[in-house]
Amino acid sequence: MNKLIISLLTFGLTLFVSCTDKTELKLISNVDNPEWVADAVIYEVNIRQFTEEGTFNAFYNHLPRLNEMGVRILWFMPIHPIGEVERKGALGSYYSIKNYKAVNPEFGTIEDFKRVVDKAHEFGMKVIIDWVANHTSRDAEWLNNNPEWYIIDSVTNKPVAPFEWTDVAKLDFNNQDMRVAMIDAMKFWIENADIDGFRCDVASEVPVDFWESAVKELYTINPALFMLAEAEDPSLQINAFNMYYGWRFHHIMNGIASGKYNTDTLRAYFSRDIHKFPNNTIPMNFTSNHDENSWNGTEFERLKDYTRQMAALTFVMPGMPLIYNGQEVGFNRRLEFFEKDIIDWKDSSDYTVFYKKLIDLRKENPALSAIKFNGLSEIKTSAPDKIFAFIREAGDNIVISIFNFSQESVDTKFLNSKMDFQLTEFFTGEKINFSDNIQMNPNSFKILIR
Repeated sequence: MNKLIISLLTFGLTLFVSCTDKTELKLISNVDNPEWVADAVIYEVNIRQFTEEGTFNAFYNHLPRLNEMGVRILWFMPIHPIGEVERKGALGSYYSIKNYKAVNPEFGTIEDFKRVVDKAHEFGMKVIIDWVANHTSRDAEWLNNNPEWYIIDSVTNKPVAPFEWTDVAKLDFNNQDMRVAMIDAMKFWIENADIDGFRCDVASEVPVDFWESAVKELYTINPALFMLAEAEDPSLQINAFNMYYGWRFHHIMNGIASGKYNTDTLRAYFSRDIHKFPNNTIPMNFTSNHDENSWNGTEFERLKDYTRQMAALTFVMPGMPLIYNGQEVGFNRRLEFFEKDIIDWKDSSDYTVFYKKLIDLRKENPALSAIKFNGLSEIKTSAPDKIFAFIREAGDNIVISIFNFSQESVDTKFLNSKMDFQLTEFFTGEKINFSDNIQMNPNSFKILIR
């Protein structure tokens, strides 16, 4: 730790402990993170709604733009054929899979998809696809050929529909033949389309030992495979997944915007909740995704005046930020989930500049690395009920983030610091001395770099 940081910690910072109960054993993950994850930003692609055509070939034309923006990981929502039995809406749910080894003909062909993957790789991007292991459609090839692979309702003698999702049938992971077939289907996409990983739907509904077995086999094909769990379950991170959904933090952001939570809630999260996970696993931080947008509202609906502030927070806190397609142009509408509903791509938007700047922030500052978990340390200020400020560092690189979560202007100061050094505000270039009074506008933030 460099001398400047030692001085800061001595004169003004409150370090968070690993967990509330010091006798609790810290989990250790055996999953290695590829180096390319360090400064990565993940971008969720909804092919159906991305363009008027709703095809891989139409999306292909957006790859240069996304590369220029700095996106590193493309996550494609399910690309497989969608079931027709009990289908929801005209087009159905992406998560009602009819055939794991095929692509939805509405999107194009597997060759079209491979063309997208190859071009993304040329740009240095990685590609992961959504994987729905918990269930299939109710007219899936598996159900027709191997009904014993499913959990059957003892009363109706029909496959169980999990969570009242009437268009799908739940698989039985006690059946070893089904497990073998599932892993084989995952291998298919690594071997035939050269994908770099999977985002695993409702991952905690599938036994942990299946994921561990699957990953062990998949690593023999691609040792740098990247696995994202749609879950917030520490047990999944020990031997299977690199990254998990930061649901708890997402709800805290919504709660602060609605007045339900405050800065003390943030302190509790960073001092306790995040430390329930192994240090080398990665929370995915997000203000929106396909579920939140369609069912709970856009980030503008939920976060209101805090929208930009919370987006910035997801980029500077420990973890990896997610951008859901359309956020980078300030798209403000709930997308239909089962019908065609095209994103309105504006010619230009200050949100495009904003997100590009946030991505640059991560790339230029190793203190914000997703894989070298250094947590964060809170800086005490003169307005702790309104201001949450923290520091992250790596070597000589220092990033200090200051957030005013109140509706008032606040003139604040770092407490007890005898240091007096200069930092640069990343967005404006403003020079600020550490000992200065800092003027914070309502619902605002400053990112100070040294």
